[in-house]
Amino acid sequence: MRQSEICIVDATIRDGGLVNDFRFNDDFVRTLFEINCISGVDYMEFGYKASRRVFDPEQFGKWKFCRDEDIWAIVGDKPNGPKIAVMADVGRCDFHEDILNKSESPIDMIRVATYLDSLPGAVEMIEDAANKGYEVSCNIMAISRGRDKEIKEALDVIGQTPANVLYIVDSYGALYPDKAVRLAELFLEAAGKYNKKVGIHAHNNQQLAFANTILAHEAGVTWMDATCASMGRGAGNCALELLLGYLENKYEGSRYKMAPLIPFLDEYMQSLKDSGVVWGYDLQYLMTGLLNHHPRTAIQYTKEKRTDHAAFFREISGNII
Repeated sequence: MRQSEICIVDATIRDGGLVNDFRFNDDFVRTLFEINCISGVDYMEFGYKASRRVFDPEQFGKWKFCRDEDIWAIVGDKPNGPKIAVMADVGRCDFHEDILNKSESPIDMIRVATYLDSLPGAVEMIEDAANKGYEVSCNIMAISRGRDKEIKEALDVIGQTPANVLYIVDSYGALYPDKAVRLAELFLEAAGKYNKKVGIHAHNNQQLAFANTILAHEAGVTWMDATCASMGRGAGNCALELLLGYLENKYEGSRYKMAPLIPFLDEYMQSLKDSGVVWGYDLQYLMTGLLNHHPRTAIQYTKEKRTDHAAFFREISGNII
């Protein structure tokens, strides 16, 4: 695999925003953008294009909605910076109104997020974004719950759309490396048929996000998501510093550099933790990952500052321990 085929997506603001309600200040976002320029990151995901009809703007920071003017204020003319991505959830985005034509926007890529049972809505959004001039990915969430047959059927549907990238999304952090590689092979087969790229977005419930990401890459996946200090919903994601370090060591003359990220981790990420923002691996997230469950119950457990892990496991599994 050539290094030129690889695309690293920094999802810190988008997935990390699920932890702090997207309340990142402009200094944080602008500094991260500048660090990504130096570190070689290819795309920076700024947040969601969420519907103001569905989500109350008073309850969230502005990166839940990613208005174009807010992104412009951060990136300016961005001649040498990473490309800009935003995520649009099926059923939670007023895409006809809120996603402008590419010629009017700083955004380069729309990442359409869908479940297997909401593919018709995803197809409509993918076609709308492509017609407006954007690069498009289709991120199939909760893929660990899908059966091979329905995954293949979904890939055939999405493969016939203008989507550029097909994404494996381990929403529940339930995948083990062998399953991650097998899914990569399924996606790569479809990608070859329809001339697409394949990406992976891994969660760290079982401390396998980095391993699953690099093993999928070894299998042929070229788009890889990561976040600073693993920041993300629940147990978080593949750590950007781990992924950059891996690629820097793997490819001679690599354009990826991990060292510029360290001061940002020291100052900005540690400041978030010191302020009480909580994310990362813990037993409750291990349990939902093991059971292939959505982490919402573990997130609530964490918010309540519970420590009765045995009782929690009985609640979600029905097992007596």
